[in-house]
Amino acid sequence: MGSDSRTAEIMIAEARKAFWVMVGFLALIWLVQIANWASGYSLSQSFGIAARDPSRLPDIVTAPFLHWNWMHIEGNSGPLFVFGFLAAYRGVGRFLGVTALIAAVSGLGVWFVASPGSVTAGASGVVFGYFGYVLVKGLFDRHTIDIVVGLVMALCFAYQFTGLLPSDEFSWQGHLFGFVGGIVGGWIFRDGRRATAPAPATGPGVARPVNGPATRPLDRPAPTSADPSRAALLKELDDMGL
Repeated sequence: MGSDSRTAEIMIAEARKAFWVMVGFLALIWLVQIANWASGYSLSQSFGIAARDPSRLPDIVTAPFLHWNWMHIEGNSGPLFVFGFLAAYRGVGRFLGVTALIAAVSGLGVWFVASPGSVTAGASGVVFGYFGYVLVKGLFDRHTIDIVVGLVMALCFAYQFTGLLPSDEFSWQGHLFGFVGGIVGGWIFRDGRRATAPAPATGPGVARPVNGPATRPLDRPAPTSADPSRAALLKELDDMGL
């Protein structure tokens, strides 16, 4: 199955890129954390999201790279890598679009809803966005394997759902809006490659295209596939998301 082998090679290549993208992302936020710690976390204070302050609205871009202490970044790093890789392994290009959407929705949610005068920083909104995206993308793309992965992640990380509830201990606004952004991203960036073939024209006689030869008479049987079992197998693999 040459086409299947090619598909597998593409998926493996994308998974490798996803792995290194997440390694690079983690390396970046840890380097920023070192500089942030050395400055007494002034970067988080200066470039975090200040609720309803118009001059600080652009900080929704920088806030995910900043944290308030070592425990904060340690708690985010593991889930960020796991969910980020699962969100990216089918295509890094689509993953970058999903990430931008999650960061925007999470950041705007914090900016509008967080307490006045508060400053929010951290990658947890993006983490919850990836979590939501992983849960739904299999359903939207109709990939059986991704559906199973989403169910397994929901069971293994069920405690994450408590982070969506209002609390004074963390930015639940960022978590909730990030999660919503991930679900919306799953719909917007769903796999639209399955195109249905147009139905053949019906009617008596012979159909003749413009400036072209006549097609076969309708009373002549259409040629059958040389290997119907192979076609059925390929369709089954495609339906399973492989």
